[in-house]
Amino acid sequence: MLNLYQEAIEKSNIISKTDVNGVITFVNDEFCKISGYTKEELISQKHNIVRHPDVVDAKFKDLWQTIMSKNIYKATVKNRAKDGTTFFVNTTVIPILNENEVIEEFVAIRYDVTKEMFYKEALEKKEEELKELNRHLKEELTKNEEKQQVMFWQSRLASLGEMLANIAHQWRQPLTELNLTIFTLKKAALKGKMNEVDALYCEGKNIIQNMSQTMDDFSNFFKPSKKRYLFNVNESIADALNILDRLIVSETIEINVEGRDIVVVGVSNELSQVILNLVKNSIDAFVQNDITQRVITIKVEKNMQELSIELEDNAGGIQEKNIYRIFEPYFTTKHTSVGTGLGLFISKMICEKGFYGSMDVKSHTDTTTFIIRLPLEEGAKI
Repeated sequence: MLNLYQEAIEKSNIISKTDVNGVITFVNDEFCKISGYTKEELISQKHNIVRHPDVVDAKFKDLWQTIMSKNIYKATVKNRAKDGTTFFVNTTVIPILNENEVIEEFVAIRYDVTKEMFYKEALEKKEEELKELNRHLKEELTKNEEKQQVMFWQSRLASLGEMLANIAHQWRQPLTELNLTIFTLKKAALKGKMNEVDALYCEGKNIIQNMSQTMDDFSNFFKPSKKRYLFNVNESIADALNILDRLIVSETIEINVEGRDIVVVGVSNELSQVILNLVKNSIDAFVQNDITQRVITIKVEKNMQELSIELEDNAGGIQEKNIYRIFEPYFTTKHTSVGTGLGLFISKMICEKGFYGSMDVKSHTDTTTFIIRLPLEEGAKI
C-alpha cells in the first residue's frame, strides 16, 4: 500500500530530493517533463539548475533559512526549463529528520501553475493598461471641460458683443426721435407755445424712460444666476423677444407664439439666451437670403413628462452638407463679422447641461426647425 501511495504521489506531482547542500539526489518523471532535463542531467547538480534569473537572491536566502531551521517552506516559484522557457510551480519543501532530529535531506513537492500565473500576469498587465487608459481619459475629460468653459465664456463675450449691437440698434431710432423732439421743443419754446412745449417734454421723457427700460432688460438678461427654480417658459420666450423687439420690427419679421403656459425647472435667463440666439440666427438668415415674407413660429407643447419648444423659420433652410455640423463649436455659415460659430454650440450645451434636455434641428427646402426638449418639474433634477 505504501508503494501504491508513493506511485500515486509521484505521478500526480513534481518531486525532487536534495541533500543538505542542495545537490539533487532524486527527481521523478514529472520533474524531467516540466524542466526538459533528463534524470542523468539533474542528479548531482545543484537545484539552482532550474533557477530563473528573475528570482532575486533574497528569495533563496529566505528558503534556506526556513528549511535549515527545520521548518516547511511554501511558495510559488518561477523556474526556467532547459530550453529557456519559463514555468511556475507551487512548491512545498520539507526537511526530513533522522531519529536524532538532524536534517538528512529535503523533499520538494510541486505542482504546475504556469497557466494560472500567465493568466494572472496578463490580467495584471490589462489592469495596468486600463488604469493608464483611465488616467488618459480623465486628463482628456479635464481638458475638454476646460475647453468647454473657455468656449462658454467666449460665447458669453460674443453674445455680449451682439447684445451691445442690439442695444445700439434699439437706441438708434429713439435717439433720432429724441433729437427731433428736443429740436421741436426748442422751436415751440422760442415761439412761446407752452402747451406744445409741455407735450414735447412728456414725449421726450417717455422716450428716455423706454431707453432706460431697454438697459434694464439687457442688465437683467446678463445677471448671473445659477440657482434653479420653477419658471414660466412663455415668459422666458417673451423676455427674449422683448430684447429683440426693435430689430424684429425694423426687419419686418412676423413672430407667432403658439401654446399654453408651461412651467419647467432651470434658469429663465438661460432659456431666454437660447431663444434669443435662435431668433437672431433666423433674422440673419432672412437678411442673408433676401427673404421677402419673413415668418418665425414658436410652438410650446407638453408631451407626457416632457416640454417641447419648436422654433421654425422660412429663411431658406440649411444646406445638407452643413446640417450635420451645425452644433459644432466655431462652425458658422455667416461672415466672421456677424457670427462666431459658438451660439448654437452653447445653446445646445445649455439645453443639455442646464436643463438636462436636448436640442435637435431639421431642415427642408425653405424652412428650418429647431426642437428643444426639456423635462418638466416632476422629472427635473434640482
